[in-house]
Amino acid sequence: KFMTDKDGKNYWAYDGKSYPSVGLNAVVGRPFEEYGMEPTNLEQLRKGCYDVHARIDDMDVNGIASSLNFGNSIGFNARIFASASNKAHAVAHIQAFNDWQIDDWCAAYPGRFIPCCILPTWDMDATVAEIERIAKKGCVAVSISENPTVMGQPSIHNEFWNPFYKAISDFDMTICLHIGTGNPQPIAPPDSPIAALISTMPMSIAVGAADWLQLKALHDYPNLRIALSEGSIGWVPYFLERCDFSNSRHKVWTHSHFQNIKPSEVFKRHFLNCFIIDDFGLQNIDYIGEDMIAYECDYPHSDTVWPEVPENLWPSVRHLSDSQIEKVTHGNAMRFFRFNPFEHFTREELTVGALRAKAKEK
Repeated sequence: KFMTDKDGKNYWAYDGKSYPSVGLNAVVGRPFEEYGMEPTNLEQLRKGCYDVHARIDDMDVNGIASSLNFGNSIGFNARIFASASNKAHAVAHIQAFNDWQIDDWCAAYPGRFIPCCILPTWDMDATVAEIERIAKKGCVAVSISENPTVMGQPSIHNEFWNPFYKAISDFDMTICLHIGTGNPQPIAPPDSPIAALISTMPMSIAVGAADWLQLKALHDYPNLRIALSEGSIGWVPYFLERCDFSNSRHKVWTHSHFQNIKPSEVFKRHFLNCFIIDDFGLQNIDYIGEDMIAYECDYPHSDTVWPEVPENLWPSVRHLSDSQIEKVTHGNAMRFFRFNPFEHFTREELTVGALRAKAKEK
């Protein structure tokens, strides 16, 4: 249930627990002077944070053709359902959310949204059944915890997950790993200024990337695809260098999966790296792989540069070839998520200029 407390703050109530809104999740459109733990009520948010029609308007203004959305209130890893006392009800609630995501939110504007669903990962039979069900409805991606052990579930290296990897491969879906779904960002002393926490937040993705790169399933399923969300790309070149170097020295005694292939080669085959603002990473695109980089705009979180994505993105990509710009702005995302907005629109209708012209008409 969506509730309001005596102080006017909105929160979600589920299974006897309350889940308040976190202000920095939805400060889009606010001046920097108003950033903080507010807003805590829908009336304080841009309508595009929760209304699909307003979201399209904000995408048009921002020059964004298509978008994959994560659900904040339920957790990118379905955490509130994983802690439910009645797991049968929780599975039904996950199905209801997924149906809404596919049939209401995404279907309202075909070609503008990439469906991304959640799973009852505490129950592998139910998880596999839900993957099959949503795949038949047109879902192409699922979001799970990068470290399920934080929710009391087995490690991703446990055989418990084998049916999951097989189902994802069989139905040609993409796994989304969002920062904050498992591994914490580097933690400073308790009295460290919050600025330290915010500045290191994206770097936590490297911990998850190192763990998932060691996944045996990557060798069993050559087409398995994993998207790292909101972790940026500037860290990738050194990460890959370190993985290759350490593997060359330790692979014998660690019995690494990488005996005849380098970790960097497997990473560039399976992992899509998403960035918001990352000039350094784009200057080193050759070390990351031009086929495994995709832009994300972070709307409506605090890192978003809405409504000036094109103005911020162009200086970062202008040194790239036309082919590379095509890839990092939309081509790689289309391929990785098996999604083609040009089945619904012409290319000319989805340019920044065309989208902004449509927004201006409104």
